[in-house]
Amino acid sequence: MKKKQFIIAIIIIIISISLFYFFTKNNYKTLQFGNNSIKSAENIKEYILNLNSYEAQIQVEVHSNKNQNQYKMKQIYHTPNLAKQEIIEPESINGLITTYDGNHLKIENTKLNLSKIYENYPYIAENDLWLSSFIQSYKQDSEAILKEEENQVILQTKLQTPNNQKGNKKILYIDKKTLKPTKLIIEDMNQKMQVYILYNEIKINSSR
Repeated sequence: MKKKQFIIAIIIIIISISLFYFFTKNNYKTLQFGNNSIKSAENIKEYILNLNSYEAQIQVEVHSNKNQNQYKMKQIYHTPNLAKQEIIEPESINGLITTYDGNHLKIENTKLNLSKIYENYPYIAENDLWLSSFIQSYKQDSEAILKEEENQVILQTKLQTPNNQKGNKKILYIDKKTLKPTKLIIEDMNQKMQVYILYNEIKINSSR
């Protein structure tokens, strides 16, 4: 009798362990699925549109009808309106720093030890080289586009110009795994690239 009870107890323990393993494994899958859902295209879009700060090392190509210019820059942005940009390359303008605090624009040339401050300056983040400018345009564009590819999410919006030129657009590419922007492209109405920005390094919502 005792032997029979012992065998039943072992069977119950085995069943309990099996059930525990089954539910633990399935719960783990559910948690993993939940984490993946955070990285849906819509949620990634909202994450980028609601960022409050970033620091980036960027490489910029500016294309015109006659030539192409390349720059390396460092950008720092914190809401509501602190924007700082330093040119690293080309060497001829290395050390040129612009800083905006919402009211004052300060331009420094560290090589020549010169600086100038402009008061009551318009909102500098409207400059299309800024990620914050893209976000502002996207939020204001009722026809903004969200697309998803295998490894990236793509946000597209119209380029905000004084003449509101139809067809000009800005396209932001975001890595689905890291949730970080990888590049920003500005095209004209003929889909000819005007500006190409590569985010070599970027920290989202970094502390000041």
